[in-house]
Amino acid sequence: MSEGDIQLVDLVKRFGDTVAVNGIDLEVPPGEFFTMLGPSGCGKTTTLRLIAGFERPTEGKMLLDGVDMSRTPPHKRRVNTVFQSYALFPHKSVADNVAFGLRYQRATKAEVKRRVAEVMALVRLEDYGHRRPTQLSGGQQQRVALARALVLEPPVLLLDEPLGALDARLRLDLQVELKRIQEQLEVTFIYVTHDQDEALTMSDRVAVMRGGNIEQCGVPRALYETPETAFVANFLGASNLVPVAVGHAQGDGTQLGLGSFSLRAETCALAQGDDAVAMIRPENIRLEAHGATGENRLPGMVEEVVYLGFHQEVRVRLATGTLVKADVSNDDEQVEHEQGDPVSVHLPPRHLRVLAADDAVPSATAAPAPEEVPAG
Repeated sequence: MSEGDIQLVDLVKRFGDTVAVNGIDLEVPPGEFFTMLGPSGCGKTTTLRLIAGFERPTEGKMLLDGVDMSRTPPHKRRVNTVFQSYALFPHKSVADNVAFGLRYQRATKAEVKRRVAEVMALVRLEDYGHRRPTQLSGGQQQRVALARALVLEPPVLLLDEPLGALDARLRLDLQVELKRIQEQLEVTFIYVTHDQDEALTMSDRVAVMRGGNIEQCGVPRALYETPETAFVANFLGASNLVPVAVGHAQGDGTQLGLGSFSLRAETCALAQGDDAVAMIRPENIRLEAHGATGENRLPGMVEEVVYLGFHQEVRVRLATGTLVKADVSNDDEQVEHEQGDPVSVHLPPRHLRVLAADDAVPSATAAPAPEEVPAG
């Protein structure tokens, strides 16, 4: 068996009457970049702390390479953790910070020098060993913290929001670097974040967590394109959630009721009469000239246009009162939209995913139908 296999078996953690982790079953194979994604309080950091040994499970097991480590103290687990705070020693050089943990492995001076040099090169800081942490940028300090964990050659590395304190541009650069390092070392990375972009960029698989449970787990593309719940659709990437009523199956799809309008979705696992939401990503919505006819076209009016550089977010209030967002590329071929413009909103059936209505998903898109929206 390759080193770095993590198994969580019916893992439960309670703090008094509060259930932070609610019976998680999960396996992370060796060499995988696995991300736990979710809002604050969903249980992702507690799960990471259970794997690290900083918390003991109330019930269940945590196995590393087939051995139950649930009662093993942190310093005896072959697992290292990188936190958002760098926790570097300011009075020590960068090289001494990186080498700190090796003193407990009884490594020779030559071996320490070699391993520190190798890991410093890995994080691209080979010329910074003599400096103090205070002489480095935030991104460089985070690389030192990463090197300090990697120099111990753990089969599993746990990362708790390690890029959270960095600016946006630096975060993007370090996302690429982290993935490169993980692939080069073939170490199991278990990464905790609330940032969906980080999860999509780096991960082999992602577990979206909610209320101490795993809502859905899979590869990033599957989670983004085929979410199983409204919560996952709303949390992972931007999405439009349009309240609909499930109608009857017809031909190659299912009819959906939206006020006095009708839509068609190509697939629908819900029964007729169920309350549901039709999910569609902003990049899949098409804005057409007012009065355009055809399947899955609804009249609407532009409420706001937000410039975002290479694209614009056009917010349109449908005649039914629902607000939807459409991504429109900034190029010469696109029609310029302005506040108050009447449009026809095309929701292609192949991009509509019908999900059970979820009370936990805020219905911020719902509003009374404005009288001035043309009926088209």
